[in-house]
Amino acid sequence: MSNSAGTAILGAGIFAREAHLPALQKLGPLAPKLKAVYSRSEKSARELAVEATTLLNTTPDVYFDVNPSLNLDALLARPDISSVIIVLPITQQPSIILKALAAGKHVLSEKPVAPDAASGAKLIAQYEARYKPKGLVWRVAENFEAEPGFIAASRAIAAGKIGKVTFFSSRTVNFIDKDSKWYNTPWRTIPDYQGGFLLDGGVHSVAALRVILPSAMTHLSGFASLNKEWLAPHDTINAIIKNADGSHGILELSFAAPSPSRSDAGQGLVITGTDGWLQVQQTLARDLIHNVEKSVFRITIKSATRGANGVLGPEKEEVIDEPIRGVELEQASFFAALDGKVDGLGSPLGALKDVAVIEAALTSGGELVDLEKLIGQS
Repeated sequence: MSNSAGTAILGAGIFAREAHLPALQKLGPLAPKLKAVYSRSEKSARELAVEATTLLNTTPDVYFDVNPSLNLDALLARPDISSVIIVLPITQQPSIILKALAAGKHVLSEKPVAPDAASGAKLIAQYEARYKPKGLVWRVAENFEAEPGFIAASRAIAAGKIGKVTFFSSRTVNFIDKDSKWYNTPWRTIPDYQGGFLLDGGVHSVAALRVILPSAMTHLSGFASLNKEWLAPHDTINAIIKNADGSHGILELSFAAPSPSRSDAGQGLVITGTDGWLQVQQTLARDLIHNVEKSVFRITIKSATRGANGVLGPEKEEVIDEPIRGVELEQASFFAALDGKVDGLGSPLGALKDVAVIEAALTSGGELVDLEKLIGQS
C-alpha cells in the first residue's frame, strides 16, 4: 500500500478483537500500520491494544473518553492517521462516521450502514454532498459481500450453469441463549434499534442474496414475531421476495431456535434455475497443507443436460469450497480504494438496500412493500 499514513480502530468489542485485528494481521503490508485504538472505556481500549501488540507486533496508542487529551477528538486530530475502522454499536455509528469524515479521515464502518433506511439514506446523502467530492472514501464493512463463496455462486449463475434463475430460498436459524457472548453486550441486551439481532445479523443473509442473485430485490411481503422475550423487539422473520426479473423466493431468518440442533436443519441458500440449481452452505473442510479442518462456504452446482432431442440427460455436479475470509477481503478492498483501486465492494447504497429488506420484513405485516420506494422515500 502506497499510503504511509496509519489507521485506527474505533471500538474494542468482540468483532474488533476476533475479526478485524486478525484480518489486519493476515493482510500484513497490504494494510497500513495500526497506530491507535479507541473505546469509550479505558479498560477495553487497553485490552484491545494488548491484543494488537501480540498479533501485529506493534503497540497502538490508546484513546478513550473522559480524558480530553486522549479522547476521540484527539485521535481524529492526528495527521499521521488517514483512515479509521469503526466497530461501534449500531446507533452510535452514523454520528461517528460523520465525525471521522469531517476530520478528513477515510472510513470503513461496520454493517449495518444505519439503524434504519431513513437515517441510512440521510447519511449517504451527506457523504455524497460534503465528503466524497473531497476525495474521502467511505465503505461499509459487510463481510458477506466480500466472501469468495458467494461471489463464486454469483459467477456460476452469470456463466449460465443453472440457466435463468426462477426461485430461491435463504434459511438461517440461529440459537441465541442468555449466556451467548453475542447476547451479553449491553447494546444487544437492550437494543435501541429495530429488529434486534435480525438487523444486526440479518443484513448478512440479505447481502448474500444481493451478491448472488442476478436481479435486484424489488418487493417483499412478510411477518415478524418475538418468540424469546429476551430477544426483543423481534427474533424471527418469514418473508417472500420478488425480484426485478420476475424471480421470487423465501427469506427465513430467526435467532430463536429452541436448541442448537435446530440450526443444523435446512440451513443455507438454494438458487433454482431453468437448467439446474446451486446450494451454498457453511461447512468444514480439511486443509491438507496444515492438516486441520477449517470453515468454508461450499457451493454445490447441479447442471441439467439435455440431448439434441431435448430429453433430460445425466446431471453434472461441480463442488467449490471457498475459505471464509470476508473481513480480510473487505479490509483489503477498502485500503486499495485509498490508492484509487475501486472494485465495487462496500458500497453504502448496497448496504442501505440490505437494511431496507430487513425493515420491510419487520413492518410488512403481510402487506406488499416496494423496496425501491422504501429507500426513495427515506
